[in-house]
Amino acid sequence: MKVFRGFKHPGVAPACAVTIGNFDGVHRGHQAMLALLRGEAQQRGVPSCVLTFEPHPRDYFAELHKKPDLAPARVGTLRDKLEDLAHCGVDQTVVLPFDAPLANQSPQEFIQKVLKDGLGAKYVLVGDDFRFGKQRAGDYALLDAAGEAQGFDVARMNSYEVHGLRVSSSAVRDALGQGRMADAGRLLGRPYCISGHVVHGRKLGRTLGFKTLNLRFAHWKPAASGIFVVLVHGLSHKPLQGVANLGVRPSLDPNDVNGGRVLLETHCLDWPESLGAEGAYGKIIRVELLHKLHDELKYDSLDALTQGIRRDCDDARAWLIARI
Repeated sequence: MKVFRGFKHPGVAPACAVTIGNFDGVHRGHQAMLALLRGEAQQRGVPSCVLTFEPHPRDYFAELHKKPDLAPARVGTLRDKLEDLAHCGVDQTVVLPFDAPLANQSPQEFIQKVLKDGLGAKYVLVGDDFRFGKQRAGDYALLDAAGEAQGFDVARMNSYEVHGLRVSSSAVRDALGQGRMADAGRLLGRPYCISGHVVHGRKLGRTLGFKTLNLRFAHWKPAASGIFVVLVHGLSHKPLQGVANLGVRPSLDPNDVNGGRVLLETHCLDWPESLGAEGAYGKIIRVELLHKLHDELKYDSLDALTQGIRRDCDDARAWLIARI
């Protein structure tokens, strides 16, 4: 899959079948939409295209109005979104910066500048609640009328349901926020995972006897947080069992080397000798969050923190044994 930051690049296809959205989590509803998009693209002999936004539009408006509560919790990182879209067979993804000029475009300007001139849209597929343009003034009826006038097809896909539950990014966020990892997996159609490059941290874990693999979660508000039983993929021929903390580490100084950013810190219960002490840095790993043990806790001392990590490891081992 080709990925472009904006559509003013020579590699962007001159014509496409496109769907538009944030695609946070790329859940089963998104997957059904992308399957339909691929079929329509093939019929027209053009590539399939996803038009998505970074930051999330609600992040932009939360910052603009200084109201952080308006920002949605983020299910996945941009890396994970792009990887999931590629797995769904999308030919190209255009990541459009959501900024003031875009936010202030009228629906008609968006259709002309983005869909027609920018992407050469021949077919546009949207969800049943799709709105666009300044103050969300554009809707499906307006888009459909524009398509008829300007020569591109427009289609709308109804909500996707699983056991009577509408599959949405909001439903996935709710499940993750409540620690219902199995429910989140059913909505996503796969286990919930976070991937990225292993980065250097404070190296406190090895001092305490619990070396960790650190991934930065770029968004400040992850949908899931707490202590989890996990599987780590990408370091060995088989997944490594572990326990992980996803959050801001309330027991530590927020001004440390990680700058108070959200981290996924994973301790493997059995570290492969072949990797050596430094063998994971820079590698891309995928951490599968299986089960939530508890919320993040604030410990009063490093000794209390060490004891807490040890209990979490014991609880993770017990859960994994019971799962077999």
